[in-house]
Amino acid sequence: MNKSIVGRAWNRVERQFGNSCRILLWIACIAASGLCSAADHAEHSSSHASDKAKVWKAAISRKPQAVSVALDGKGGLWKAYVQGGHVLVSHSDNHGKSYTPPVAVNTEPELVAAIGENRPKIVVDRNGGIHVSYTQNLEAPFAGHIRYSRSLDSGKTFSPPITVNDNLDPITHGFNAMAVNERSQIYIAWIDKRDSIIAKKKGEKYQGATIYYAISDDGGNTFHKNIKVADHSCECCRVAMSMDSDGIPVIVWRNIFGNNIRDHAMMRLDGNLQPVRLSSENWEANACPHHGPAVSIAKDGIYHFVWFSNASGRHGLFYANSSDQGRHFSSPVNFGRFQSQASHPDVLSLNKHVYVAWKEFDGQVTGVYLMHSSDGGKSWSAPQHIASTGDTSDYPFLAGYGDQSYLAWNTVAEGFRFIRLAGGVQ
Repeated sequence: MNKSIVGRAWNRVERQFGNSCRILLWIACIAASGLCSAADHAEHSSSHASDKAKVWKAAISRKPQAVSVALDGKGGLWKAYVQGGHVLVSHSDNHGKSYTPPVAVNTEPELVAAIGENRPKIVVDRNGGIHVSYTQNLEAPFAGHIRYSRSLDSGKTFSPPITVNDNLDPITHGFNAMAVNERSQIYIAWIDKRDSIIAKKKGEKYQGATIYYAISDDGGNTFHKNIKVADHSCECCRVAMSMDSDGIPVIVWRNIFGNNIRDHAMMRLDGNLQPVRLSSENWEANACPHHGPAVSIAKDGIYHFVWFSNASGRHGLFYANSSDQGRHFSSPVNFGRFQSQASHPDVLSLNKHVYVAWKEFDGQVTGVYLMHSSDGGKSWSAPQHIASTGDTSDYPFLAGYGDQSYLAWNTVAEGFRFIRLAGGVQ
């Protein structure tokens, strides 16, 4: 197979900087109109501090495009997005045809991450409580805080946001994921650079970042002390989280194995803190690819994962599942057209019905594609084209209520679309 634009761009970066790349990198991440620039925030020398500051300033000044959604217990749609430094939440009872006026989560404007891998998250719990978490960008390059707010009055008002990370140094705390179980426990996990900074002060080497999480047992009034999950995560690939049927969240992230092998790991946040390697493509890369995984778990307790790899031997998008809480995994299924930059997949499990969506770019138009399994991921339908745009777009995300599935996708030209997936797809 010929390398796609993504593969060629990545190879150019590696050839240019080589194995000594501990400086600021511009790397390729996939966008609707082809490739957009994204900054890796690995540690780098002070001689590039001005470049780092310029890149960071440009990054935080970009117009937010990320939209996150959640469905409540009645199938109502809740949408979170960023405008004017505010996280805004609006609601629709007619599947996105019309929305209530948006309500600001943070009354005071902040620098809120809302592009690509780093975006606000919204969850509606069983009692109708609305939970929002987001990354507050700081002026210091690649620095941020994990913020949390809730609404107990159906989205009319939100509590003043609180900072969840208990390390308040102006360093990376970002790429947050959130889930709420039926016991109303709130879990938030994120990427954190505090251990890297400690190692650097000791004169020790430290690859990548660290995964941390925190729990609230009082409905979001307070969070417990941050808990370290694993060392050596990728610095800027999103963390994904889904709640297991027993109320224990499962997280998945891109991890650094050995000498810059950037494959994936998962963990149940049950207190045992034993990461499990999920993928083994052995992608060796001395930079963060800005391309995180996704996970979905339905009431049947089967874990469904999707991810991207650009390893020389096995590359593209992959799907696998586990029916025994991550002790074993099915053989990965390679899907999407690598030559068309298949990227940024999402997965949704509605028990035996499993849906996977992703983006592809043919050089002019970005399309979202879907494949469906009716037997829990054992076999799959042929890919189906769902939507397209000729302009810049966000990543596609899936949402479900009962036995109905939806695609959420925001594009510059067409705006936000919430597409009910036709019965024929099921």
